[in-house]
Amino acid sequence: MAQTQDFTAMMKDMMGAFPVDTKAMEDAFKTTATMNEKLSGVALEAAEKSTELSAKWTKDTLSKMADMSKAKAEPADYAKAMTDFASAQAEVAAENMAAFAEIAKKVQMDTVELMMAAGKDISEDATAAMKKATDEMTATAKKATAAAK
Repeated sequence: MAQTQDFTAMMKDMMGAFPVDTKAMEDAFKTTATMNEKLSGVALEAAEKSTELSAKWTKDTLSKMADMSKAKAEPADYAKAMTDFASAQAEVAAENMAAFAEIAKKVQMDTVELMMAAGKDISEDATAAMKKATDEMTATAKKATAAAK
């Protein structure tokens, strides 16, 4: 009668033959966590600046609306106040949109810089891990070859 092969023992032996470098995994995790922290910092800083800009813009708009809504002596003064408000708003809108664009540009530049640095770090970590694994596999193969002779 045929006996079933014990695959558990075979898998255990096979997995034992492949060295696992937990230090490399820890380093990769730390690198990723650090990069995520820096990216979060960039996003939070941009959100803070955008919020400050929006709040200032709203405050300025409300202030100008208060001036515009005051009672005037002549009917023509209402038209002038409305024209002045619209003109000022167009100018302020252009300035604020340029400020928002600068915030977005800084986020983009910081993100690219972080990604380039992270790519370099990950590449260096991967190269070191592969070299170590290759050295260990070579040593294991040499031992196996020497034992077989």
